[in-house]
Amino acid sequence: MNQDELKKGIIFMLMASFAFALTGACARYLRDDINPIQLVLFRNLIGVGFIIISLWSRPAQQQGGKLGLLLFRGIIGTLALYSFFYGISRIGLAVSITYQQSYPIFLSILVAWLYKEKLKSLEWMAIFIGFAGICLVFLPSIDASALSVQNHIIGISNAVMTGLAYLSIRGLSSYYDHRVIVLSFMLSGIVLPLISLSLGYFIDIDSLKFVIDTFDTMRWSHLNPILILGFAALAGQIFLTKAFSYQKTGIIAAVGYSNIVFSIIFGIMLGDGLPDVISLLGIVLIIWCGVMVSYSKKG
Repeated sequence: MNQDELKKGIIFMLMASFAFALTGACARYLRDDINPIQLVLFRNLIGVGFIIISLWSRPAQQQGGKLGLLLFRGIIGTLALYSFFYGISRIGLAVSITYQQSYPIFLSILVAWLYKEKLKSLEWMAIFIGFAGICLVFLPSIDASALSVQNHIIGISNAVMTGLAYLSIRGLSSYYDHRVIVLSFMLSGIVLPLISLSLGYFIDIDSLKFVIDTFDTMRWSHLNPILILGFAALAGQIFLTKAFSYQKTGIIAAVGYSNIVFSIIFGIMLGDGLPDVISLLGIVLIIWCGVMVSYSKKG
C-alpha cells in the first residue's frame, strides 16, 4: 500500500475517532436530563433508517445460516452501549472511553480461549500492560461506596462486551453482509431499550438503573444534541469501515486510540476536569497496550 492510501486510512480513522468521541460528548451533555437507556434508543433510531435504505437500494448478497450468532451480536452490542452510556453518566467521559478502548485486552484473551489461538509474547506483554493501566485508572477513581465500585465495574464490563461483539463480527463476516450485521445491532438497540424502559414502570431498583429505567420527559432543547449523537455515531461507523478498507490495519487501528484524546478534551470542555496523574498514566498504558496489540496483528 502506498503512502497516499495509508494517509487516507489514517484520516478516516481520525474522523471516526472524533465522531465516536462526539457521540460520547453528547451523552455526557445530556446525562442530567435523559437516562442512558433512552440515549441508546435514540442513537439507534436515527441510524437504522439509513441501513434499511441501503439494503433496499442494494440488497445483501450473503450465505446466512448463523442466526443465533447474529442475534447474539445485536444483544451483546446493545448491552455494551448500555454500560458505555451509563458509565459516561456516572464516571465521566474520558474514563468511560478509556475503559471501552481497553477491549483488545479481553478480545485477545477471548480469542486465545475460544479459538485456541496461541498469543505472541508481544500480545501477552500488552495484556499485562493493559491490565496495569486499568488498575491505575480504576483504583484512584473509586471511593469507599459500593455504588462507586459498581459504576466502575459496569464501565469495565463495556470493554468485555465490546470484545465479545467484535469476536462475533469475526464469526459473522463470512456469512452476512456487513450492513446486515450492523442492522442486527441497531434493531436490538431499539427493541431492548423499549423493553428496559417499559419494565422501569414496574421495577424500581437503584442498582439496576443501568438496565431498567423509565422514559424521561423530552424538551425541544434536547433535539439538537440527540440528533448530533445519532448522526455522529452513524458517521463514526461509516468512517471506521472506510478506514479499515485500506491495508495496514495495525497502523490504522492504533490511530483509533486518538478517541481517548478527543474524549479527554470534550470531557474538560463539559466540566469533567483533567484526570489525575495516576489515571493519566493508566490511560497511557492502555493506549500503549492497544497499539502493541494492533501492531502484533498481520497487515
